This record gives sequence, C-alpha cells and structure tokens, in this order.
Amino acid sequence: MKVNKEFLIPFVGLKQGKHQFEFDIDKKFFETFNFDDYNDVSVKVKMVLDKKSTMMELSFKHKGTVNVPCDISNEDFDLPIKGKLDLIVKFGEEFNDDNDEMLILPHGEYQVDVSQYIYEMIVLSVPLKRINPSLKSGDNADVLNRLEELAPKEQNKDKNEEQSTDPRWDSLKKLLTDNK
Repeated sequence: MKVNKEFLIPFVGLKQGKHQFEFDIDKKFFETFNFDDYNDVSVKVKMVLDKKSTMMELSFKHKGTVNVPCDISNEDFDLPIKGKLDLIVKFGEEFNDDNDEMLILPHGEYQVDVSQYIYEMIVLSVPLKRINPSLKSGDNADVLNRLEELAPKEQNKDKNEEQSTDPRWDSLKKLLTDNK
C-alpha cells in the first residue's frame, strides 16, 4: 500500500488545542487498499485533532454513500452510511497499534498516518446485509413478485403433508391423548 500524503497529519508544528481536518473519500482511496467491494464511494470525513502536552485525541466522523449491489435483487444502489471513531495517540518507545482505541508512536515522530483508521471506520459502518431501501418500501414490487415466483415451494408441500396423515397414525395418536 502506498502512503498518500493527504492523510499524513504533521502534528509537530501545531499548537495545543483543537484542529480540524476534512477528507473527501472516493473509490480511488479504497483502490490503494486493494478493496473493490464498492462500485462507487462518496464519503466526507471530518477529523478533529485535540493536541495536548503528552498525547493527542483524534475524533473522526463520516457521512456519505457507497454504491453496492443489493443482496436480494442484485441491483446496484447507493447505501447511506455514517459513523464515528475516537483514537488516542500516545508516545512511547516503539510503534504499537495493537489496541483499536489507542496508537503509540515512537518519541521523535512528527506525523501520523490516519488513512488506515478512515478505511476501517468506513468499511465497518457498511452493514453485512445490504438491502435496497426501495425493496423495503415496496417500490420494486415487480422484483419482489419475481423473487416470490422463484422461491422454493417446499413450504406448501410440508403443510399438505401435515393435513393428510396415515389413518393408522391417527389411531395411535388417540391412545396418547386418551391416557391424559
């Protein structure tokens, strides 16, 4: 993965306090991570860096859409997403990003790469089951009708089998109910 300079935040020259950054995320951003599950991406990320004397707090918020195929109808649609992520940046002997909520940078580091955190935040905000909202509202009735036609008919077969049972079993069932 190549490093994009847009996502390298140089914090050494910043004064203590809050600093705001904005990023426009598109499909090219995900291509740098070799991630091609989305047809198109349009997400705006706002980040607030709160620089303190011994640490930094990064607060990410994102809102936008990703174009994905529907899991039911397989039609592409724009899925609205939003989310947030808070990250604490501390300084230590060596780089450590094992904790999801804390990043440790080595002493002497002058910038932080936020691209991985933006990537993970967006990917985790997309639900596993992607259903086009027009299917839920009934706008695509023709698609739903076609899916119903193609659905397996075993459910109806089970109901018919329960209604027509062998008369010998009916006699045995009477024995069970008479003893109670």
